[in-house]
Amino acid sequence: MQAILTSAIAQGLLWSILAMGIHVTYRILDISDLTAEGSFTLGGAVCASLLVMGVPPLVAIIVATLSGALAGLVTGLLHTKLHIPILLSSILSMTGLYSVNLRIMGKANTSLTQANTILSDIASLFGMSRDRDAAIILGIIAVVVVILLLVWFFNTEYGYTIVACGNNDKMIRANGVNSNISKIIGLMVANGLIALSGCLVSQYNGYADVGQGIGAIVIGLASVIIGEVIFKRRSLLLSLVGIVFGSIIYRLLVALVINTDFISANDIRLFTAIAVAIAIFIANSNMFKKKVKKNA
Repeated sequence: MQAILTSAIAQGLLWSILAMGIHVTYRILDISDLTAEGSFTLGGAVCASLLVMGVPPLVAIIVATLSGALAGLVTGLLHTKLHIPILLSSILSMTGLYSVNLRIMGKANTSLTQANTILSDIASLFGMSRDRDAAIILGIIAVVVVILLLVWFFNTEYGYTIVACGNNDKMIRANGVNSNISKIIGLMVANGLIALSGCLVSQYNGYADVGQGIGAIVIGLASVIIGEVIFKRRSLLLSLVGIVFGSIIYRLLVALVINTDFISANDIRLFTAIAVAIAIFIANSNMFKKKVKKNA
């Protein structure tokens, strides 16, 4: 049981960064961006390829994060410059990234068993024998840094314009703000975080796979919505903290489900879909009850 709990916490922390990126597009920008499934894999592919080449782990992580931001830039340009609907723009980016990821790795799967990773560096630094324990430390550091940067950024003048763009695009256009640039920056920030998560998860798993991003957006949404059900949406800081706990809770639920006799690992996607549907239903029910009370 302790191993299950440790693994769930480690994975929950690393995957929560993906959920924070989805929160930026889903809640702050108020758009549906499917680039996530491609940029998550892109982060893992870039990081794994660089690590195999002997590049220092920290440098590989930074480059992987920037590659995700570049993917967000492409989606943003398709939407704002070519006037392609955002959903279709993200689908085009996600589809193209599949080939890009294969090109980067040169094959469908890249093993990191012989490569020096950030987890092995942390394990040796703290004298740990298991990557799971190192992953918890790495996850805590990464989550704290990401939350602080996001809270700082969205409390700057430019961060406010991105929030305003998600709230009322026409209003900020009427005030002379270029909402297209705000959307592009928001997409770059979101997909950079998603690629960072893919990079860290790949190092935890010990490999990067071209299909590892499949279902990533649903997993991220599950964490976001579970966090909102528990912590509500009172402030950005509390929302991000809630996402972290939501991600850990989701991973605990997955671990417990896998260890039952009647559900196999093949059913995880179905379980995730059902969990998200239930969480959305609960969240919407709470919102409906609040509206009824206000109107009463």
